[in-house]
Amino acid sequence: MKDSDRKDHVAAAARAFSQRRIGKRDFLRRLARGGVGLSGFAMAMLGGPRPFVSKGFAQQAPAASPELMKWLEDVGRPFKGTKIRFVSEPTPPTLVARTLARDEFTARTGIEVEIEVAPLEQVLHKVSVDVKDRAGAYDLYYLDQSWAPLFIGDTIDPRDLYERKKDLALPAFDWGDFPGPVMQNIATYRDTLVGIPFDIPIFILMYRKDLFDKHRLKVPTTMAEYMAAVKTLDAAERGSGIRGTTGQLKAGHYSLNCDWTAWLWAHGGSVFGQDGTFSGGDEDGLKGLAYMLELAKHMPAEARDWTWDGEWQSLARGNAAMALSWGEFFPGFDGPGSRVVGLMQAARPPSEARLRSPDAAGFSEIPHIGHQGGSSVGLAKYSRNPDAAWVFLQWLCSKDVAARSAVLGSGGAVVRASTYKDPRVLAAAKVGPGTTRHFPATEWTINNAMGTEPKLPAWVDISNNAIPVELGKLLAGQHASPDLCMTAIREKVDHATAPFRKP
Repeated sequence: MKDSDRKDHVAAAARAFSQRRIGKRDFLRRLARGGVGLSGFAMAMLGGPRPFVSKGFAQQAPAASPELMKWLEDVGRPFKGTKIRFVSEPTPPTLVARTLARDEFTARTGIEVEIEVAPLEQVLHKVSVDVKDRAGAYDLYYLDQSWAPLFIGDTIDPRDLYERKKDLALPAFDWGDFPGPVMQNIATYRDTLVGIPFDIPIFILMYRKDLFDKHRLKVPTTMAEYMAAVKTLDAAERGSGIRGTTGQLKAGHYSLNCDWTAWLWAHGGSVFGQDGTFSGGDEDGLKGLAYMLELAKHMPAEARDWTWDGEWQSLARGNAAMALSWGEFFPGFDGPGSRVVGLMQAARPPSEARLRSPDAAGFSEIPHIGHQGGSSVGLAKYSRNPDAAWVFLQWLCSKDVAARSAVLGSGGAVVRASTYKDPRVLAAAKVGPGTTRHFPATEWTINNAMGTEPKLPAWVDISNNAIPVELGKLLAGQHASPDLCMTAIREKVDHATAPFRKP
């Protein structure tokens, strides 16, 4: 399929889904036929925002850096009256940017900014149409990490632009401030930078410190210690309505795939082998599955019907003692309506029992316990106002805005190293809405234990259907054994990936 035909195909599929003329499964399969995927985290956002994004936001951001404001006034003056457009899904940093843009960026540059927030499938449709027609309707695109192969030729390499446009360059933008795993796995495709890293949800360990103190438990640092702590807490607290852990194990939902891959990777397994065939049922894979099944015995029974929102609520209501899950949960624990304000703590994920090398996995999969989903912002090659858009993009992704966005309570693991050391961010590491108390755990996980899903178009359907459907059957007792469950998954997965494997 020609590149222009692919974009037509993708745009048509996204439009049909956004208009509810086709279902989610059909949409994902049409994307796969068009040779494009979605990261698992992104595909789960289809049809709406992250359910826990707005919980726990702080009310007021710190003051902007005077140096950044002076730069905006100086560099933005020639573009006064220009209008730029940015299309994005409602991620935490997008919502913060929309709050700050008018009173800060526009006030000092005279550049009008329209930040169009839409469900992810609509973003994909709008970007696909814009690049196919080279229309320039948008100047900046929100890009899920898995879209890089489709849009690699439709954005301007921002690092190259920074070097070429010295007169517009933000001093000390500092490309080295973005951790290597973030740059490589989220914003880069085939050694080309398609955008600037923007957002990165990631798994961390979150636990009830009061319960750990009560039962004299140490924070687990190994898989064995994690399981032991879950069992101890479950046995000791079940009478009080608190289970040892919780989960997002809904059959047929991508959230179940998230939990499974984390435990799979933590026991030396991988979804794919080097040859591109399914390897989740090998010896290491079965160990990871057994670990997840054992954990499920110590969760609320409803966890088998929950996605991440139910999992988050079980922790916030005080019904579970600990979990390995999305760091974006954490600010909400200190926010309005939470029953665990000040009680939750964050820590590094426990170390993997075994770890498979990426070279031994397939389709660019990177096994690690810290399951991630991330995005970047790209400057459209067809922008009608590329210089003004470039000024905005540098402001949006600057150290100062990143730090203040974190303090506003985005909750996600931020993408700049300096953010984690910023005095304003450190000052917010206290109990209350918009807390950054969990940031040391997210920073460590990004740099040391960031797990990345396979990158291939068929992954859309595999991780949203084949894997969680069969795992759901296993949890419901509809598979006679874990081996038979993995066999069923392997048959579906290997059929789906056959066109993408090297002969």
